[in-house]
Amino acid sequence: MQTKKGYVSFVLHAHLPFIHHPESDDYLEESWLYEAISETYIPLLINFQKLVDEGVKFRITMSMTPPLLSMLDNKLLQKKYINYLNKLIELSQKEIKRTAYDERLNKLSHYYLDRYTNDLHLFKDVYKCNLIEAFKHFQDIGVLEIITCGATHGYFPILYVNEKTVKAQIAVGVQTYERYFGRKPRGIWLPECGYVPEADKYLKEFGIDYIITESHGILYADPTPIYGTYAPIVSPEGVIAFGRDMESSRQVWSSINGYPGDFNYRELYRDIGYDADYDYIKPYIAHNGVRVHTGIKYHRITGKSEFKDYYNIQWAKDSAEKQAGHFLDCRTAQINHLATHMDTPPFILCPYDAELYGHWWYEGPYWLYILFKKIYYDDCSFELITPSEFIDKYPNMQIASPCRSSWGANGYSEVWLNHSNDYVHRHLHVAGDRMCELAMLFPNSTGLKKEALNQCARELLLAQSSDWLFIITNGTMVDYAKKRIKDHIGRFTKLYYQIKEDNIDEEFLKSISEKDCVFPDIDYNIYR
Repeated sequence: MQTKKGYVSFVLHAHLPFIHHPESDDYLEESWLYEAISETYIPLLINFQKLVDEGVKFRITMSMTPPLLSMLDNKLLQKKYINYLNKLIELSQKEIKRTAYDERLNKLSHYYLDRYTNDLHLFKDVYKCNLIEAFKHFQDIGVLEIITCGATHGYFPILYVNEKTVKAQIAVGVQTYERYFGRKPRGIWLPECGYVPEADKYLKEFGIDYIITESHGILYADPTPIYGTYAPIVSPEGVIAFGRDMESSRQVWSSINGYPGDFNYRELYRDIGYDADYDYIKPYIAHNGVRVHTGIKYHRITGKSEFKDYYNIQWAKDSAEKQAGHFLDCRTAQINHLATHMDTPPFILCPYDAELYGHWWYEGPYWLYILFKKIYYDDCSFELITPSEFIDKYPNMQIASPCRSSWGANGYSEVWLNHSNDYVHRHLHVAGDRMCELAMLFPNSTGLKKEALNQCARELLLAQSSDWLFIITNGTMVDYAKKRIKDHIGRFTKLYYQIKEDNIDEEFLKSISEKDCVFPDIDYNIYR
């Protein structure tokens, strides 16, 4: 058994914006959650369980953000997910008949029927519709560390204009975590990895030990860290910062030579929602008749041309196994080299969006499963670890102030503040100031006024979600993102004036409380 020279830490960021429309079934955006459950969250749970059952020792970290937890816990969305699966099962059964003329296609139709039927069985009968409890189980047995995030993924490097709004994002993030997991989170995935030193005192106040940040947040720290991103640093306020390893990220993320682009993998953008006869597929696409993805995809990436061959499950698995071996070899070489130049064991942080595994890269969860088995059985020179375990083992680290930074294009705030979305920020800042004003004017309110003040806090937090800014920049679902900002700021502003005039419209408050039903335990006094 060779001595371990270093550590690798996988951190998956599981996040979706809060999307909840009890008033209608016509919102396509609700399907983001259902796709993520079937393609990412259930496959991860299945593979964690397989590793445990096979006696494979592994460690992984996941952030589960408050909006995602709120949706997974929502009874209406659970019911809608079951309806979503039932429609897919019905479509898969039709596909088995429709594709009888082609053996390869028919085999894939059977695969989808089995897959979605199994999802329904697991969700209803095994997990009892409670995926939070399913993930919590793996934390409780010690193989998964779950960390938190800002309440609604609000972007700290712009919100800190009013520091109380950053404090509230952190406070509600920690409170939501405790509500679901029965313990305090040790780490936080900074929303969009956006770091500002002004947030450190609030992170410490709410018991956060460490943050996940972008590579250059560490590389440009002051003073320059001796070991770059290969060891955590600790800020003068006492917050430990782990920075993303660029080399391991590139192998998975890169659109040019990253693993997900392998020609044997499932083609994400080719779906029977677009390919099938319109009258046939109409019951399974958008309510307004627009063609959308169904989740049934028969083709593999094949190559750079438009021609797409049929997907072959075994070929895809072969590619995943080969690439897991390649990743293992690369980390081994990286750690062997680094270990000769460092006084402490090198630490390689591999942070990714969780939805990359399964949703964007269909084979990603299987790749992780194979990789973790290889790390366990191949007697390699490193082992998997969580950031908390590393801190406990190696508490001595260099003091340095991380640099203001984020991930995303060009590594600072450009994605969340540019000519397409800059108009939003003045509304967010005004609402943030007004929320603090309300908290100061009406401390210790009770009854209807307290309910209205708490709902104001919810509306502000929902408006602050960085997702809306990201969507506007990317040019996808822009109308929906703009509508959400306008709705939340509009609801906030209406309540603000009603509270100040002591004339609260109970019907209005009730209707928005049903739609925007996040954070039941919120206390508006956090803004005082």
